Amino acid sequence: MNNSVTNTVRLLWAGLRALLVLTLVTGVIYPLVVTGIAQGLFSDQANGSEIKADGKVVGSALIGQSYNLPLKKGQETPAPDLKWFQGRPRNGLGSNSVNTRYKLILSGATNRSADNKDLIDWVRAAKAAVVKDNSVNGYTVKPSDVPADAVTSSGSGLDPDISPQYADIQVHRIAEKNGLPVAQVEKLVEDHTENRTLGFVGEPRVNVLELNIALRELVSRS
Repeated sequence: MNNSVTNTVRLLWAGLRALLVLTLVTGVIYPLVVTGIAQGLFSDQANGSEIKADGKVVGSALIGQSYNLPLKKGQETPAPDLKWFQGRPRNGLGSNSVNTRYKLILSGATNRSADNKDLIDWVRAAKAAVVKDNSVNGYTVKPSDVPADAVTSSGSGLDPDISPQYADIQVHRIAEKNGLPVAQVEKLVEDHTENRTLGFVGEPRVNVLELNIALRELVSRS
């Protein structure tokens, strides 16, 4: 009986030591090593790809933002603030019904097929709005000029980038609304256009938040 108790105690002690060692290795040492490597080699990505303006974090390079006017009484959706570059539509975003005090954005796609009537109506309305909003004195946008990303949301609904084509058709509106020369705004878009990753992955793109921060700085200097 004594031998049985002794063996049980030994087994329990061995199991406890294994638990302590595994907890130390997997719960403390490994996370610290991974965190240290991430901070040392990929600090920007590890901290959320933050974008700063005036010394403050104003967003992430990975998440798109809306640039809208304040919601007016009777409006269901706010109108875009046309002095800023606009990003992609966000029809795929869900709404938070669990904690309504916290304005949580749920990412997601529209999950509608190409022949879905709602999707077709959204695209047509979006294209008409892009043509109307960006056709200013001396510059007219044709429906054929409107790229796909101007009228469709991304799979997540939170795409932070737009195509250079979509940025280009906004240039004249931005120049007019902010009292800037068109050439200056064109240069702004050119300077913030990123090429394909590694030269072949993805498509050329423009980060809208970074572009609008640069636009604000340009306006403040003018």
